Amino acid sequence: MKKYVLFFAMLAIATLGFGQIRFGVKAGLVSSSLTQEDLPGIITDAGGVERLKLALEDGNYGVNFGFLIRAELGNGFIQPELNFQSNSANFTLDDLGQPGTSGEILKENYQYLDIPVMFGLRLGPLRVQGGPQGHFFLNSTSDLFEFDEYKQNFSDFTVGYVLGGGLDIWNLMIDLRYQGNLNRFGDHITFFGKEYEFSQRASQWNLSVGWLFGKRR
Repeated sequence: MKKYVLFFAMLAIATLGFGQIRFGVKAGLVSSSLTQEDLPGIITDAGGVERLKLALEDGNYGVNFGFLIRAELGNGFIQPELNFQSNSANFTLDDLGQPGTSGEILKENYQYLDIPVMFGLRLGPLRVQGGPQGHFFLNSTSDLFEFDEYKQNFSDFTVGYVLGGGLDIWNLMIDLRYQGNLNRFGDHITFFGKEYEFSQRASQWNLSVGWLFGKRR
C-alpha cells in the first residue's frame, strides 16, 4: 500500500503548479446501499452437503474522516483526498444441521483507506464533482469467525468512482456523494474453501462537513 500513498503524495505535489492551493479536513457519515437480493444462500461443505444458509441482514451507518488538497484554477479544481473509513454489515447465518433454530445475527466491521481524486466545477457557492477512487483494505473483525469453516479473503486494493455535489459557505464545506465500487460485495467470504459473493456491487452515500484553511483568491 505504501506505493499508492506515495502516488497520492506525488499527485498532491503536482497540484502545486495548478493554481491556488488550499488544505482542508473533513468528517462525515457513510450509509451503505445493500439489499437482500441474490444472496449466496445455501453453503455446502467439500462433500456437497448443505451445512449453512447465509443472508445479508442490512448495512449499517459508518464514519469517515480525512484531509484534502484543493488546487483551484478559475472555476475548476482538482481535489485529491486521503480518507479513513469504518463501516459494518449484519448477516444472518442458519445452521442447517439444527433445524427449527432461528438464524443467528452476526456482525462484520470493515476499515478502509480511500484515495479519491475529485475533478470539479464551481457554480457560485455550489460545486459539482466526480472522479476515480482507490479503495484500500486495512482491517476487519467478524462474528463469522465463530465458525471454523469461515475465512476472509479481502482484496488489498479495489477501484471505484465518486459522484456528487457540495456547498461552500466561507471556509465551511458540505458534501453529499455517491460512492460506487467495481467489485461485488461479499467477495471476501469463504466457507469450506469456496468463495461466495453477492451479485450486487457495494455502493454508499457519504454526507460530510469539512473546513478549508486559507482564503480563496
